Amino acid sequence: MTIRARCLASFLVFSLLIPIATAQQLDPKLYQGLRWRMVGPFRGGRTVSVAGIPGNPNIYYFGSVGGGVWKTTNGGITWNPIFDSQTVASIGAIALAPSDPNTIYVGTGEPDLRSDLSTGNGMYKSTDAGATWQYIGLEDSRQIARIVVDPHDPNIVLVAALGHAYGPNPERGVFKSIDGGKTWKKVLFIDNNRGAIDLASGPDDSRTLYAAMWHVQRPPWSQYPPDNGNGAIYKSSDAGDNWTRLEGAGLPSGDWGRIGVRAAAGTHGNRLYALIDHKETKQAGFYRSDDGGANWSRIGTDSRILGRLWYFGEVAIDPKNPDVVYLPNVSLYRTQDAGKSWEAIKGAPGGDDYHALWIDPTNPQRMITGSDQGATISVDGGKSWSSWYNQPTAQFYHVTTDNEFPYHIYGSQQDSGTVSIASRSDYGSITFRNWYSIGAGESGYIAPATDGNTVYGGDPYGPVMRFERLTGQTQDVSPQPVQAFGTEIFQRKLRATWTSPIVMSPRDPNTLYFGSQYLLRSTDRGMSWQQIS
Repeated sequence: MTIRARCLASFLVFSLLIPIATAQQLDPKLYQGLRWRMVGPFRGGRTVSVAGIPGNPNIYYFGSVGGGVWKTTNGGITWNPIFDSQTVASIGAIALAPSDPNTIYVGTGEPDLRSDLSTGNGMYKSTDAGATWQYIGLEDSRQIARIVVDPHDPNIVLVAALGHAYGPNPERGVFKSIDGGKTWKKVLFIDNNRGAIDLASGPDDSRTLYAAMWHVQRPPWSQYPPDNGNGAIYKSSDAGDNWTRLEGAGLPSGDWGRIGVRAAAGTHGNRLYALIDHKETKQAGFYRSDDGGANWSRIGTDSRILGRLWYFGEVAIDPKNPDVVYLPNVSLYRTQDAGKSWEAIKGAPGGDDYHALWIDPTNPQRMITGSDQGATISVDGGKSWSSWYNQPTAQFYHVTTDNEFPYHIYGSQQDSGTVSIASRSDYGSITFRNWYSIGAGESGYIAPATDGNTVYGGDPYGPVMRFERLTGQTQDVSPQPVQAFGTEIFQRKLRATWTSPIVMSPRDPNTLYFGSQYLLRSTDRGMSWQQIS
């Protein structure tokens, strides 16, 4: 090593040790009085699992992909967290035992594999309606998509485990326990790359089960849809001990993607529905069987129900009418003619991407849905819904503050945009009066300038917005025209990612920096940009 290299190495080590030494000199009395407090926003975040109790209009549960399990006992007027004592917050599936609604099973790890996802550590169980929890294994399953509990025995439970999102692993497929989760048996396994994305039991015959298997994997680089394929439906007629693959007879050939499958009540197991993604668009669609899966017809080809099926796969059937089916997607869609035509019954505001729907089997007018804006309840068949401004489960990509007094906290919430929250209020408590949007999108960094007025924020793949607090105006100051949403990073001149960094100069309120594969700088508040790397 040369003298110059030794000097450089010594300087780097010394530089790294300075903040450590400085931190060690801080007197704990300086910060021991600090306490965490909730400042909001009190609005829901992405939710992919919901559940209720048949015949009970007041009690519901939902699982947030970043906020644990929540429960309401007053029909959604207020929600309370019941899972905060556990070490994991990402919830993929919830199921209540039909014979004992105090028995709740929770599977951790979200199954809708976005580029920004949270993992889980297996299964949990409560036998006292969520007051206490017991960990029951499947630690390496990572992402759990569905749970089915036997309608007569709360100790018999099956789990659809998707497995690792970024690589192969053996703890994936369908697992079964007959002792309430004390032990597990892997009853359906294809290989280390394919996991179970859906699982359904026949409402008229609980021994008949359907499982959807799928190969899906996230690469380490930025990519919108994951690599996926090799999907298939399997059927069991003996409570999950043995399985047979369903193929041909009207089902698509070739390479399937994600699948959602359900059996309709009151049809003696004959009416089945499957939502099937496919590499060939002309084979993707909504399929129906009227003979228990022996033969199928492709009946739904509406583009609205086929968008991003790697992300959406829920199928929910009216328990009293097998012709009425719901498909959550960018809106909540419903058919009343067994899939021939579709209507949107719920969309934004209050839901941009829908993922889950539970319908009361005793009263199909009562339902709960989970979306990127939390969980909402309807008691009139979807005509009206409860509020999502009562469940602080928002997913924030980034959080920062300014130097004003009182200071403001800024964040970018998944699928709900930006928010600025005052650190204290003139109304005695921080409420919705103290929030406002700063005009940028859901996933970007936020950079407040030192002038106390200007705030910059980003959005997926590179937009930059400038917000003026005094006027409330927002202006697009992006370094380049933003390309169509969903184009891949290699198709862009500036390879900005889903969440690209924006940093203000601490010295000049007019200078900011933006990161893609290059470092860009603007010295005129974003009106022009220069590549400096």
